[in-house]
Amino acid sequence: MSTQNVLFDAPGPRGRRAIMVGNVVGVVVVLAVLAVVARRFADKGQFAADLWTPLVHADAWTNFLIPGLVDTLEAAAMSIVLALVFGLVFGLGRLASSRAVRWVSGTIVEFFRAVPVLLMMIFFFYVFAVYNVFQSAYVPLAAVVVSLTLYNGAVVAELVRSGVHGLPRGQREAALATGLTSGQSLRSIEVPQALSAMLPALLSQLVVVLKDSALGSAIGYTELLQQARRLGAKDGNMLQSLLVAAVIFIVVNYLLTLVAGRARRRRRRSDSGQGANGATTAVATDVGVTPITGLGEGGRI
Repeated sequence: MSTQNVLFDAPGPRGRRAIMVGNVVGVVVVLAVLAVVARRFADKGQFAADLWTPLVHADAWTNFLIPGLVDTLEAAAMSIVLALVFGLVFGLGRLASSRAVRWVSGTIVEFFRAVPVLLMMIFFFYVFAVYNVFQSAYVPLAAVVVSLTLYNGAVVAELVRSGVHGLPRGQREAALATGLTSGQSLRSIEVPQALSAMLPALLSQLVVVLKDSALGSAIGYTELLQQARRLGAKDGNMLQSLLVAAVIFIVVNYLLTLVAGRARRRRRRSDSGQGANGATTAVATDVGVTPITGLGEGGRI
């Protein structure tokens, strides 16, 4: 199967020049805006040493920033695991042979994709607190994890559905021809291939989960943003504390983006290798040499 993108034509020399000029202009505009902002900061005295010095002390990191980062990663990790389970269950539900199961799964997925994450956090925070579902110390964490799980699980479910629909139809036809049922084909052949194909998209979704965990500060969850605000309130350098927290978010998200990019490149190399093997098999068949597959022990078919 060709990996060439057929949705658009590759830009020609004139198109590439236009893209390059647009990129240069965009960079110049961004640098100009940053220069203006930096000058305003300097005029307001935001670069004064006494505002930045508290951020290099060990107390700022051991009592505020590092614990906030740990809480952020904890909520994100729990949400990612649960969202994958949620997404697989309802993604398979959207692909089920039963119309009722497909309708119920589709309704749930579309509902949680449409509801804002912050609204869900506030809703579950008050529900868990009023009905004593969790101990008071764990209510913010539970509200954050449940909300991120439902929203990102709905996104994963849609990725599963679209990934399976993106496979060649011959995959299912071949599975049915060997005697597998539709459900067995889905679970054993189609979904594993779809998961492999959408691995880069799943890794990119981790960045979304990590960023959305910052919304937990609205309900008092002590993640990185909340701890940076507390640090800024304590030392009177709110802007500087938030900038440091932003840099931490950027570094962590950039590392996740690198992992996603590496997985995407490995996936493309794998696809290229499979395409080369398929071409070799086709040539061998055309010249009258039929490749033998499915040999068992002793060379029996």
